Amino acid sequence: MTIRGTRRVAALGLALGLASGSAWAARDLTGELQDAQAALAAGNYPAAYQAYLDRGENNPLAQFSLGLFHQYGWGRPVDLAEACRWQEKAARGNIPAAQQALADCLRGGVHRPADPAAAAHWYEQAALSGILTAPCSLAELYMAGEGVPKDPRKALELCRPPAAQGLPAAQLQLARFYLEGDPMVRDPVAALHWMRVAAQAGNAEAQYRLGLMLRDGIGAPTDATSARWWLESAAGQGWLPAYLPSAALYWNAPAEPDTGLQSAENLAKTYLWSTAAISRLASGSEAEQARALLAKVLARMPETWRTDLDKRVTEHLARVGGNIEKRSQ
Repeated sequence: MTIRGTRRVAALGLALGLASGSAWAARDLTGELQDAQAALAAGNYPAAYQAYLDRGENNPLAQFSLGLFHQYGWGRPVDLAEACRWQEKAARGNIPAAQQALADCLRGGVHRPADPAAAAHWYEQAALSGILTAPCSLAELYMAGEGVPKDPRKALELCRPPAAQGLPAAQLQLARFYLEGDPMVRDPVAALHWMRVAAQAGNAEAQYRLGLMLRDGIGAPTDATSARWWLESAAGQGWLPAYLPSAALYWNAPAEPDTGLQSAENLAKTYLWSTAAISRLASGSEAEQARALLAKVLARMPETWRTDLDKRVTEHLARVGGNIEKRSQ
């Protein structure tokens, strides 16, 4: 089985494991889909899709799988509305991961007009079914008052347990609530704590946000050295918004005391991250800022460094390209 095949089957395995305690537990849902699973693991998308489709009438795990095909474009164009239609069938068949997916669809108005009240219902069902991220998704609705009465404190109560259980996505969401949620619950010190916990768990977005908080002195005194470390950690994972601030912090790092100039390491790092940013930012103000920063570096950096540094940028982009979504700051 290929690595990609293992990941595809793992996504289905999550749904299966959570479905084992549902009303379908008496049936061997995965056993009914062995040929489909094997074809998917082998990357034979047409055969796998047809095998799932043949069982899509009354096997909710097959319905969930068909939704993934349309969501991720496995062997066919991405069609999020069709993905949501299949996830709705699977959710009504008590597949927990599909309940979470359906709630996301209903909240975003993907396959029908947005219905936050229905989304809240399905987030609740997903939470009851064991989806650990569902309480924080439901908490977002309470924080905003979408589909449910606005209750920022209840939002914190919902999201705090999965965060305390060690779920990085919940830790990040809880930190964001404290940082940018309703004013009545904002707490920059608590935000910094949970952002740090999520960052230490390896969450790239949390590393990026923690770096910005430390750079800007939010929740603690400004700490440029730690900010640079966390921003570069996020950039190293391919988190695009972290590239430019990483480069800028290296450029603005304290000069060498004996020369009054940037150190060789800081020049090289500025070149690496500004070049990487330019490579992934097609246009916009950030791309222009990265080009301006690169021009400053090139005015001071020896030309002989470029071959090795360009190789490192290429290797980094090859490793992370396509795996991290481009998100704006």
